[in-house]
Amino acid sequence: MKVLAENRSIVLAKRPDGAPKVTDFALQTSDNLPLEAGQFRCRNHYVSLDAGFRNWMNENSGDDILPAMALGSPVMGLVLGEVIESRHPDYTAGDKLMARFAWQEYSVSDGSDFIARLPAHLAFPPSAYMGVLGDTGMSAYFGMTDIGHPGPGDCVLISGAGGAVGSIAGQLAKIQGAYVVGIVGSQAKADWITTQLGYDAAVIRRQGEPLLASILERCPNGVDLFFDNVGGSVLEAAIAAMNPHGRLVLCGAISGYGSDEPLPGPSNMFDVVTKELKIQGFMTHLRHDRYGEAMAALGGYLSQGKIKSPEHMLYGIERVPQAFADLFAGRNFGKTIVNLIDQPL
Repeated sequence: MKVLAENRSIVLAKRPDGAPKVTDFALQTSDNLPLEAGQFRCRNHYVSLDAGFRNWMNENSGDDILPAMALGSPVMGLVLGEVIESRHPDYTAGDKLMARFAWQEYSVSDGSDFIARLPAHLAFPPSAYMGVLGDTGMSAYFGMTDIGHPGPGDCVLISGAGGAVGSIAGQLAKIQGAYVVGIVGSQAKADWITTQLGYDAAVIRRQGEPLLASILERCPNGVDLFFDNVGGSVLEAAIAAMNPHGRLVLCGAISGYGSDEPLPGPSNMFDVVTKELKIQGFMTHLRHDRYGEAMAALGGYLSQGKIKSPEHMLYGIERVPQAFADLFAGRNFGKTIVNLIDQPL
């Protein structure tokens, strides 16, 4: 594939105030420079939009995972790309990679931001490796397999059930025979997760309505496993609804991603003591050595028709800011992906 002289990127134009807006970002054009020894260049085909990256858009948000994103610089995220030229001994043209690259059409790397190498011949559509076979599906897989352990007789409650991870987590719990209830933000998503994804019931979060009462209406015998993508008041309500010896899997906390100040935690943490609850968080990228295991298991479910891979797809680098804003506005059904090339890998 020919390398174009110019590279278009989405840069952080200003620090988001709360939920990100399209105007927080800008499209920038720069030159594609020659490679140095030890580098390779990828043509990026898909950009994965993940709410957690909002954490690193604040000025003082840097940590051991990712430094704070600099104003005027390309925004970091997860990308699926193909190596098109290389001066690195471990990468050759044609390699398909999932990596932590910037939101841009081309990326130059020394391999330090590499996450996973995809099979030479893809068994599924390429975008699936950003969703159910990518970090999204792996988060659901590791959270459920390593921590949640859903099984027959369990009532499993999932927040953010219509989003990227939640839409897969609920399907995995159903495969294990659990009764699965999803918390969503609209009637449309409630209908979608129950009719399309196999959820048994849905709880709709509505302003001014007590969430706990709605949860207990759908889970009258209490909750055995809670898979959380939201945090805050949703986590508090779930703790109140948990049965003794219940498990809580903390995957994300989107309710706090747009805040410069830490949000108050649940006020009922003593329930964790009296109910002897188990709470565990996890980071998917720390299990990178098991990506092959997760991809094989999820690929098996996908090929057998046991899970679906829902996608919210937009096209073109200029649509990436809109796609990211869609996440926080709840407009996405499943995994949000931007297609940069609109042709198979």
